[in-house]
Amino acid sequence: MRITRLLVTTFAALACGTAGVASAQSAQGYWAEPAGNLIWKNASGQCWRAGYWTPAMAVPECDGAMAPKPAPRPAAAPAPKPKPVAKPAAKPKVLRITSVEIFDFNKSTLGNEAKALLDKDVVAKLGQFATIQFINVNGHTDRLGSAQYNQKLSEKRAEAVKAYLVSKGVDRSKIETYGYGKTNPVRACPDQKNRAALIECLRANRRVEVEVQGTPR
Repeated sequence: MRITRLLVTTFAALACGTAGVASAQSAQGYWAEPAGNLIWKNASGQCWRAGYWTPAMAVPECDGAMAPKPAPRPAAAPAPKPKPVAKPAAKPKVLRITSVEIFDFNKSTLGNEAKALLDKDVVAKLGQFATIQFINVNGHTDRLGSAQYNQKLSEKRAEAVKAYLVSKGVDRSKIETYGYGKTNPVRACPDQKNRAALIECLRANRRVEVEVQGTPR
């Protein structure tokens, strides 16, 4: 009789406390404690669902696989490819052919020996360049004769070398010629009565200097 009264009392309390129970319903569709949002469960470990519960409200704790799966996280963007490292620009290379003694006294024509010398010292070495920026051809004379005469003679010698280089396939637009007359001797010889000996002594000054600048291969 006492047990029956206890059950009746309990159900009565539940019935009378409907408002309090209603306040304990979770917005997630389950009955839960108002504080802490702890979902109520029966003796079998099953969650108490609210009357308005729908499968869309399922949670893994109560409904396992039925619970909606979280949206997949967007895949991380692939790392950008490293930019290729630019090779350092090649430094200009300068080729200087100096003291090319290729002219006879008072002459501006190229003989076979002079051409062979230019082939070996200049033309053959142009292959070292990937690109050519400029070629300077500088003509010189010895000190015998007037300054005006030797200036023109030095210019003719530079032009003769330019013409030969062009005939060997060198780009004419890359070549500049300059005449220095007798202003830059590389050998000094004292005056002497034997003129032929003096002319031979001054041979080193009858020259053309070739300077090439460009980027190496």
